[in-house]
Amino acid sequence: MTSTINASTTAGLVQTADTSGVLALQTAGTTAVSISAAQVVTLAQVLPEASGGTGTTVGYYGFKNRIINGAMVIDQRNAGASVTPTNGQYTLDRWCTNMFVNTGKFTVRQTPSTTETGFAVRVAAGFANYLAVTSTSSYPIGTGDIYTIFQSIEGFNVADFAWGTANAKTITISFLAYSSLTGTFGGAISNGGSTRGYPFTYTISSANTWTSISITIAGDTTGTWTTDNSSGMQLRLGLGVGSTYSATAGSWTAGNVFSATGATSVVGTNGATFYITGVQLEKGSTATSFDYRPFGTELQLAQRYYFKNMPAVAGSNVATGVFNGTTNLVITPILPVPMRIAPTMTQLTMSVANGVTGNPVTSIGTQAFGVNSGLVVMNNTVASYATGMAGYLFTQATSSYVDFSAEL
Repeated sequence: MTSTINASTTAGLVQTADTSGVLALQTAGTTAVSISAAQVVTLAQVLPEASGGTGTTVGYYGFKNRIINGAMVIDQRNAGASVTPTNGQYTLDRWCTNMFVNTGKFTVRQTPSTTETGFAVRVAAGFANYLAVTSTSSYPIGTGDIYTIFQSIEGFNVADFAWGTANAKTITISFLAYSSLTGTFGGAISNGGSTRGYPFTYTISSANTWTSISITIAGDTTGTWTTDNSSGMQLRLGLGVGSTYSATAGSWTAGNVFSATGATSVVGTNGATFYITGVQLEKGSTATSFDYRPFGTELQLAQRYYFKNMPAVAGSNVATGVFNGTTNLVITPILPVPMRIAPTMTQLTMSVANGVTGNPVTSIGTQAFGVNSGLVVMNNTVASYATGMAGYLFTQATSSYVDFSAEL
């Protein structure tokens, strides 16, 4: 068989194949390159499934890990400071807490420690930071108690899982875990509406030792799994969950489930620790290497949900605008990335000024945001300005900031 690849007034390039399966490229009747059939690479070999793959092919590309900030490298809100969260409070970027019925039962901190037992194991795995939970008391879990850390995943980012259909894809969750306690720990996958859940367990056999965890879950073929900009899925990691919100591990169930029945309670032991890093949720039945993304990319992914403008220098200009009366400055904040929805803005110890007179902001008035920018009224109580006068918003102290939240 002979087929011409390039025909011109000069010598043509010709591809030939004989019955042995050898391909040859010929120019002017002379063989230039010979390639055996064994050396032919198919598209299936070089282009595995995008956005996750099956776990059986070599090489991945796209948005493999659907968890944002799984390596715990971004902490816009607290910059590494320890916090004692309340129910529904975000800690490190994208990581929220459940603390119900009673609050104040654990602290959370982004930790780049180099002193914990097993430090070398964590660093060898490539993780400079982890999320550290520390129990603040010995709290007996009641039937209705819920203590977890969790991440909500936007529906757009898990639409290809096809959950709620007969074509639901299998997923694998993997991470490094470390605790002062040993035993069977629990967690759950839930839909955004908290009407479907899959409780799971994993084991930490050695205290104060980084342990590699992998959990494979067959996709849910029923239930409602949103595929828009609302919460499509939640990954919940139990720190102590009562029987009302626990269920038997290993199968899908209807209802609001946060952990597996009988799982270890971290908040049940005063001073108990639970550390986690390298969290990955991917399509497929095998845990693959952690999907490292450039720090700037990871930060932008997080800023879709929360952005904090904190110059950390007193007197820094944050936004410019114009006074629409004697007390109120209208500014036009520009956001670094399109946010999930129109955000809500808050501020701490900011001031307005016209270049001569500055006054502290007492409250934020009207907020009219799109996903990229908006118009916001900054109120103060001192009538120092005039309508149409140019002005700007600036920091009073190193701790001053404005932030914008569009969290799930």
